[in-house]
Amino acid sequence: MKAICKTHPQAGLSLENINQPEPSTNEVLIKILKTAICGTDLHIYKWDEWAQNNIKLPITIGHEFVGEVAGVGNGVTHYQIGDIVSGEGHITCGYCRNCRAGQKHLCHKTVGIGIHRDGAFAEYMTIPEGNVWPVHKDIETDIASFFDPLGNAVHCALSFEMVAEDVLITGAGPIGCIAAAVCKKIGARNVVVTDINDFRLKLAKTMGADAAINIQTEKIIDYYQDLRIDSGFDIGLEMSGNPEALNEMVHHLYHGGKIALLGILPNDTTIAWDKIIFKGLHLKGIYGREMYETWYKMTQLIRGGLNVSPIITHRFSADKFENAFEAIESGNCGKVIMEW
Repeated sequence: MKAICKTHPQAGLSLENINQPEPSTNEVLIKILKTAICGTDLHIYKWDEWAQNNIKLPITIGHEFVGEVAGVGNGVTHYQIGDIVSGEGHITCGYCRNCRAGQKHLCHKTVGIGIHRDGAFAEYMTIPEGNVWPVHKDIETDIASFFDPLGNAVHCALSFEMVAEDVLITGAGPIGCIAAAVCKKIGARNVVVTDINDFRLKLAKTMGADAAINIQTEKIIDYYQDLRIDSGFDIGLEMSGNPEALNEMVHHLYHGGKIALLGILPNDTTIAWDKIIFKGLHLKGIYGREMYETWYKMTQLIRGGLNVSPIITHRFSADKFENAFEAIESGNCGKVIMEW
């Protein structure tokens, strides 16, 4: 079968012919229909420091996907051949304290699809039955192909009471833009998105942001009056991984405000801890999705009218993966989908 692989410790990927996997006990074989590219895939593509420290070669990459069940291993009871499915990319141990407490998203033994084991950028892949998520007939496969980052956005947005709150999102990447749509859907009063990329800021407005601010040329406080914001924002969703953006967020949060941290910040990030303390701010780290409440919630949000389709800006065949990654590298894109 065809697969997009990382085979050598250098920049780039290659389209390889590899053996089609067979489902083991309690595993499902999925024929991949569509995949979406994540920032993590770009790290692997570039072979940056993070990739060098975390990826063992060779490996088939990718973890955002939708496909059709093509086979089942012994013990599989909930899926049949032909079912349209997506899946959770974090495979957990099932036995640690958090797994047994129903908090699998906090499992310290998590294995990442496309990171620690072969992933979804292939014609076929296998995953445990427990990681498979059925795609409702109401949901288009384009949307299901990026359930993973949609789940990141939903996890962040549902971490705090959102109704009637003013929300600041730093980072207008795909997850930040999706989060803007989710926050508005579940009742936020104002959603403001900041970035330095005008293409993505325009996309954030399309996704429902009340204001999209290029932080290089404009100031957040200049929008307070028009948005009727008094003393700052109630909730912050940090999606950029930029230390300056985080400190700007801390500055603009109201006392008692809450911050969800999804963007990966550099280890040398400094923060105005006096403001965290004296404002009584709450910080929450977000990794992945709550298993599997987030999956249920995002499914029902989409079925209930949440429109995230504008985030899709590019489509390529899997054979044109180089063009797909070039679009990602340019920054002038939303979600990039590859068809298999």
